[in-house]
Amino acid sequence: MIKADLHVHTDYSGDSDITLEKLVERCRKLDLGAVAVTDHGTAEGALKLATMSTPFKLIVGEEVMTTEGELIGLFLKETIPNDLTPEETIARIRRQGGIVCVPHPFDRYRSSAMQAETLHRIAGEIDIVEVFNARTIPAQNLALPYEFARSHRKLKGAGSDSHSTPEVGCAYVTIPDFSGRDGFIKAMEQAQIYARHHSPFIYFRSLTRRIKKLWRKANGNGKPD
Repeated sequence: MIKADLHVHTDYSGDSDITLEKLVERCRKLDLGAVAVTDHGTAEGALKLATMSTPFKLIVGEEVMTTEGELIGLFLKETIPNDLTPEETIARIRRQGGIVCVPHPFDRYRSSAMQAETLHRIAGEIDIVEVFNARTIPAQNLALPYEFARSHRKLKGAGSDSHSTPEVGCAYVTIPDFSGRDGFIKAMEQAQIYARHHSPFIYFRSLTRRIKKLWRKANGNGKPD
């Protein structure tokens, strides 16, 4: 069995400061066997990491903002634009042979989270439901993602939703080792969830990072090399 963190951001996301090099080192230290890099609105960082030597299986992903909340595409080959409908976003993930995952569903404290009406409408097109996200604030009904995944017979995933290096690996699934997209789907049928929440103070750190990046961008130094 290997440990797989299925929701990680790098500094290609506006509110993350995890460089690709720091991510590789952190994952090596934690002995993570697989990592899905799911930056906001871009697959660029994950695609760059795919050209580097890593001690883990890399899943190229993207967290895409649709008109009704976020979806994650896994096993992507190129960036999918934001602000499409959920249905069009899913269609574009499928055209790349990708997998559709719903991050932090039902989260009442995130404006980016998909809610019940949308989720039930697109349920037939979802592959994986993120039933645990380490950044979800516990003061809400945390059983809703589990119940949705169970009632719709969806695979259950988990991720740290890391935006800083210490967050990586705080939540993950253990699965059999796998090869490629189809092997991953098969392995996820045996997924076991490891769940630990982050401190709520991480949101303030993310906001600070976003402000700093916006300032650097305004001064001509805001894009990762």
